[in-house]
Amino acid sequence: MPDRPDPTAPVGRTEGAVVPAPTVSPEALSPEALSPEAVAPAPGRLGAVDRYFSISARGSDFGREIRGGFATFFTMAYILVLNPIILGSAEDKFGNHLSGPQLVTATALVAAVMTIVMGLGGNLPLALAAGLGLNAVAAFQLAPLMSWPDAMGLIVIEGLLICVLVVTGLREAIMHAIPASLKQAISVGIGLFIAFIGFVDAGFVSRIPGETGSVPVQLGATGHLSGWPVLVFCLGVLLTVALLARKAKGAILISIVVTTVVAVVINEIADIAPAAWGLTVPAVPDDLVAAPDFGLLGSFSLFGAFQQVGVVTIVLLVFTLLLSDFFDTMGTVVGVTHEAGLLDEDGKVPHLGRVLLIDGAAAVAGGAASASSATSYVESTAGVGEGARTGFASLVTGGLFAVALFLTPLATIVPAQAAAPALVAVGFLLMAQVRNIDWEKYEIAIPAFLTIAVMPFTYSITNGIGAGFVAYVVIRVVLGKAREIHWLLWGTAALFAVYFAIDPIEQLLGVK
Repeated sequence: MPDRPDPTAPVGRTEGAVVPAPTVSPEALSPEALSPEAVAPAPGRLGAVDRYFSISARGSDFGREIRGGFATFFTMAYILVLNPIILGSAEDKFGNHLSGPQLVTATALVAAVMTIVMGLGGNLPLALAAGLGLNAVAAFQLAPLMSWPDAMGLIVIEGLLICVLVVTGLREAIMHAIPASLKQAISVGIGLFIAFIGFVDAGFVSRIPGETGSVPVQLGATGHLSGWPVLVFCLGVLLTVALLARKAKGAILISIVVTTVVAVVINEIADIAPAAWGLTVPAVPDDLVAAPDFGLLGSFSLFGAFQQVGVVTIVLLVFTLLLSDFFDTMGTVVGVTHEAGLLDEDGKVPHLGRVLLIDGAAAVAGGAASASSATSYVESTAGVGEGARTGFASLVTGGLFAVALFLTPLATIVPAQAAAPALVAVGFLLMAQVRNIDWEKYEIAIPAFLTIAVMPFTYSITNGIGAGFVAYVVIRVVLGKAREIHWLLWGTAALFAVYFAIDPIEQLLGVK
């Protein structure tokens, strides 16, 4: 997914990473002694852990790292609900849905494993999970054109390509080729698209049945709001925005939990048809803990998509995933590392190649587990705000996701009306990046506007990116600035032009 602004309170940053470690006894490692002033390496095994992660060398301690790991988990745990809601609410070309409990398991497993790998291999307080925006591409771009295994196979291919680009050094070159304005516009467009999905899934906005006129959507199901489920959604939105305005840590997760409790209570006392809630009815489960269901693991077809859609379409779909993953990861890694005060004297992320390779492997793992592409989370700054400075915090966060594997019944009682307010909130947070676009320069503003507008209006992230890229190249050529266009943009714009004109091209060639 593109850069996501942090929904938590502003976080601090430790300037000058190295803090001398005083000598202390083992008793000093008690919870009372683990304070910012008691930075000390531990003897024996703890000392080895301290040295491996450079905990003391980075001015941290085990208390800070553990608190930071917990903070990051609770700030981003909402993905255990939102990812199954987004993927589970969509159906593939053949009308198949993914299982909610299996999606919770897959989401938690990938987040647990890849966050731990990042902690051990990247040694950064950086957590990974299924990316918002990336899962929307899988649900609403890939699945309608092919089967779920085929869609997840494309995500695996995307992740493998990312790994290749990292190893060859091309990933950063591609990042530099895309104008900053288009990167920001893509983030904003995805934000509006996700918010629109939230409004639709909650029943706040609906399509007018049989309407072919100028007003294709309406408020509620009948032109006005009605029904208890929609009321739950409205209360959830108000609660979420109130928490965000107060900069409450874990605002999104708190909103989901509270709104779900309200939905369960209302469902018990009111006469509501189960269908009114959609796919998930908020009811107290018989068991709070259950064995994880790994049924989706390995359910992907690496090349099945090529039998369903044309090569040009596949190339553009994979390119869309790549772009979203690129912007999401690069911005997040730099932002989190900067907040932690870990950038080197040249402003670079330590072991960046290794970190990006792990992130690419997370995309592969997400596709292979049918959890959608996993990526780094900017919510990791919540942990940094609690003092986390090393990968040990990621071990804690990953361990908590592993525990969540056994809490599937709790995640699967959350109705769309309780989760959708979080999508609206994420849309707002991504929308904030619109301020970075120079609206005074039409050569930048027009492509950015088309990117932002086309995504929600056509219900397609791919279409929005394509419209922006084609407009950018055309305007640059018209202004006599063709030489300033990177060859990657030329090629991409050409592919999108073919994509948009594929029907008349096929007719001219006699394909159909």
